Amino acid sequence: MSIIETEAALHDAHRDNHTHRDVNGGWLRPAVFGAMDGLVSNFALMAGVAGGAVSQQTVIITGLSGLAAGAFSMAAGEYTSVASQRELVEAELDVERRELRKHPADEERELAELYVSRGVEPELATEVARQLSKDPEQALEIHAREELGIDPGDLPSPMVAAVSSFGSFALGALLPVLPYLLGAGDLWPAVVLALIGLFACGAVVARVTARSWWFSGLRQLALGGAAAGVTYLLGTLFGTAIG
Repeated sequence: MSIIETEAALHDAHRDNHTHRDVNGGWLRPAVFGAMDGLVSNFALMAGVAGGAVSQQTVIITGLSGLAAGAFSMAAGEYTSVASQRELVEAELDVERRELRKHPADEERELAELYVSRGVEPELATEVARQLSKDPEQALEIHAREELGIDPGDLPSPMVAAVSSFGSFALGALLPVLPYLLGAGDLWPAVVLALIGLFACGAVVARVTARSWWFSGLRQLALGGAAAGVTYLLGTLFGTAIG
């Protein structure tokens, strides 16, 4: 009785601890990179303009323009990229679908040989391939996974990628503009808020990827801060030269 209870407890522990995050969705990558890109690029852009000793209104207009232009650019780029990738995958699936229809025996043999190459006994591999090939759609899904490394039912959505990119970029780009919109008269409040945002973004990414949150946060803060610092110095030099 104790053995059964122990095995049941081990089974429950394995089931509870053997779960995985969704790594195939089309929203995570564009959302993360969109927020990072929006914060870093707009912060650096505004720092460069502010370094040229321009008016508060000019910095605000620059920040809002950078937000809008970057968000639309990111969304369009992600939509085109993911749509093109999806169209390529669908074209390859059509090729595989035609092969299954024209040469079912050859495709079934190909699947059996694949299982044999992975250590399954030939007779068992042949029988498994035969049974799996009875349903054309199931056969297509299996061939797609084995030969192309994709899941036909879980292709990324271009619209999800575009909307995620647009929203996350706009949110990130808004942070350095926000102090100015609330009445700040110089760059320092925007710098503080942007640096906090950079650290927070890095820490959030670390939570998703199970890496050290403080290292990821400090790394993102250093990279973003360096980009803004260099751009500010360039803006100061250009402003002095033009003035």
